Amino acid sequence: MNPLFKITLAALLLTLSACSTKPQTATADVAVNNAEAVATVQPEPMTDERDPFESVNRKMWTFNYDYLDAYLLKPATKGYMAVVPKPARTGLSNMVNNLNEPANFLNGLLQGKPRSSAVSAGRFLLNSTVGLVGLFDVASSAGLEVKEEDFGQTLGVWGVGHGPFLMIPARGPSTVRNLTGDLVDNLYFPMSVLNSPQTIAKFTIGALSAREALMQQEKLLNDSLDPYAFVKDAYFQRQEYQLYDGNPPAAEVDEEALEEFLE
Repeated sequence: MNPLFKITLAALLLTLSACSTKPQTATADVAVNNAEAVATVQPEPMTDERDPFESVNRKMWTFNYDYLDAYLLKPATKGYMAVVPKPARTGLSNMVNNLNEPANFLNGLLQGKPRSSAVSAGRFLLNSTVGLVGLFDVASSAGLEVKEEDFGQTLGVWGVGHGPFLMIPARGPSTVRNLTGDLVDNLYFPMSVLNSPQTIAKFTIGALSAREALMQQEKLLNDSLDPYAFVKDAYFQRQEYQLYDGNPPAAEVDEEALEEFLE
């Protein structure tokens, strides 16, 4: 008889004998294996319903912050701050902000805020004339504070959800609702009559002014455990604050879930 056949036959007989005399051990082994398999199953990571495109958004965040900001926007902002005196930078920022007042006015009307619209109209007329096309913010000195009302907020007042969170290349955080609102706001006067160089100048000055304002908060961002999540949460908090004019509704507490947690 072939030696290989003998070995195979002996192994088969031993296996049959073990199965017939020790079924409990086999059952126990299966149970142990099943328990080990269950133990090795990893829980699914928590997902943010606001951010269904998180994997792509994180890549865009890395591109924006680690490359565009680090090698372009931040050095340009530092150069801008070194070359242009503070009063001049403030004046340029005032001019850019003054161009947004007509949008604030119209969106205030669409949201049913006549007082806010009146303030925005007064600011635009006063700063465009006495303030030399917005170079000086004389309206604030007269007690007319900025009322930021964009079409994204208007859609929110009308009941439109913010939609998925988006990290826009070379732009930063947004949502589908706010991105749509920004496109609509650019159709208003005077944005609709600006030529390409003027539009580029407005965008550039706005970006440099915004980056300058964030210089002091940069350490807070870098010290956070997850800068991307930090920026996203801060963005949604700010949107909620603006939508409700600084008085967002208090978050509802699920008392039953709280009691179960405490138990």
